[in-house]
Amino acid sequence: MAVVGVLALQGSFNEHIAALRRLGVKGVEIRKPEQLQNISSLIIPGGESTTMAKLAEFHNLFPALREFVQMGKPVWGTCAGLIFLANKAVGQKEGGQELVGGLDCTVHRNYFGSQIQSFEAELLVPELASKEGGPETFRGVFIRAPAVLEVGPGVEVLADYPIPSNKVLYSSSAVEIQEEYAVPEKKVIVAIKQGNLLGTAFHPELTADTRWHSYFLKMASEVEEGTSNAIVAVSRGDPSSNQQTRYDLPIFL
Repeated sequence: MAVVGVLALQGSFNEHIAALRRLGVKGVEIRKPEQLQNISSLIIPGGESTTMAKLAEFHNLFPALREFVQMGKPVWGTCAGLIFLANKAVGQKEGGQELVGGLDCTVHRNYFGSQIQSFEAELLVPELASKEGGPETFRGVFIRAPAVLEVGPGVEVLADYPIPSNKVLYSSSAVEIQEEYAVPEKKVIVAIKQGNLLGTAFHPELTADTRWHSYFLKMASEVEEGTSNAIVAVSRGDPSSNQQTRYDLPIFL
């Protein structure tokens, strides 16, 4: 059975491992670069993104994480994990945090506000319901959550959230733009998928609903099947090709 790694530097990694256990899947804690060689997929949990980044840098994890993503291994980032996977992050602490990248999107840190402005909301999740069954909505838990401001053409939007028209759009000591000057209601993206990468701005691991975890596990299975088929295709290729051809594929040492 495939082993799912959960980055365990800080944040809600225990909750992710518990959710995987409920699905009968083993989750292992990942803290060092060499441990990434023993897993088939990875979850980067929610937490305090700056603290997680500092610990990842301390353990020299960023190069290994980038390589893991670039090899096409399935990775799911929740909340702070989504920030890690974004190609660009804006907002608080802009420019002060290293990113793994891979998801063609721009993420705004702490888009929904501080800890006391955390909330829960029912999200429409048609793709999740189609693949995993259950209701058409998912209870999203947003804790100092980011939001996706824009995505590239290869990114699939899996869920968004409407922003009330009375949301404070800009605030400073000199001026505050509120409801009477607000733009019409808009939506921000809170769940996306691109190839082997999945990102959610909310915390599925803090609910009893394991559909997002099941969805990710199926993503991982599909990626593994595709890799296996590619290896078989090489081995059954032109008889004149020599054995060295096989080693043109990624080798995990």
